[in-house]
Formats: sequence, structure tokens, C-alpha cells
Amino acid sequence: MAMAFKMATTGMWVTEECKNSFMEMKWKKVHRYIVFKIDEGSKRLTVDKVGGSGEEYADLAAALPEDDCRYAVFDFDFVTVDNCRKSKIFFIAWSPAASRIRAKMLYATSKDGLRRALDGIHYELQATDPTEMGFDVIKDRLK
Repeated sequence: MAMAFKMATTGMWVTEECKNSFMEMKWKKVHRYIVFKIDEGSKRLTVDKVGGSGEEYADLAAALPEDDCRYAVFDFDFVTVDNCRKSKIFFIAWSPAASRIRAKMLYATSKDGLRRALDGIHYELQATDPTEMGFDVIKDRLK
């Protein structure tokens, strides 16, 4: 059985798969993004989708459902004005208007526990529609 870490505030479990996928993204750069999903029945936070290193931000945005909440992390690579390659990890709390109220509440109360389990996040966004997490919003956060 896979190990899991319990988030005390909600009784939600973060699976080892979530932490391992995040570490692979952070250190090995094998993933561009990871989408996490709460399984309400088992009270476990699981990996829903993973984007390969060649995928882009638009692929992540397309991977998020229009009518259900998710968490996502995105590894944003960029070049500074000094011509240095950098990488920053964004945490996105996706809670679209069309999602169920129960799901919105569950994701809102579980967010901090997941953030603590995933060490190395630089920025956080909360979005209820695609415009709130557009690529321009990501770039603006880096300034």
C-alpha cells in the first residue's frame, strides 16, 4: 500500500505519489505540470494528470476541468534580463464557478496542507476562470 500523509485540518491524505511526482518535477525536470485531484470517497489527494517536460502552460490550462476543482503546480522556465535561465514553481488553486459548492469548500480547506507537503513552491494563484490564471498573470508575478 502506498504511503500517505494526513492533512490535520481536513482529514485529507496526500499520497506518496503526489509528493514523488512533485519531486520529479522539481529536481529531475521530467514534468512541466501536475494536476492534483481530491478523491472524496477515500479522502486522498491523488495525481490526476501529468504534463511532460515538452508541454506548455496552455496544455495545463486545457487539462483543468470547466466544472470541478483541482490543484496544479507548473514549472515555469524563463530567462532573466541578465540572460540567466531560471525556473519558478507556481501553485494554482482552480475553483471554477460551475463546480459544486461542496467541492469548493473541500478544496479551499485542504489547500494549505498540500502546499506544506510540496516543498519548493514559489508563487500561488487562485483562479475561478481561465483569465485569472492566464500566461500574462504568470509572467506578471515574476516581476
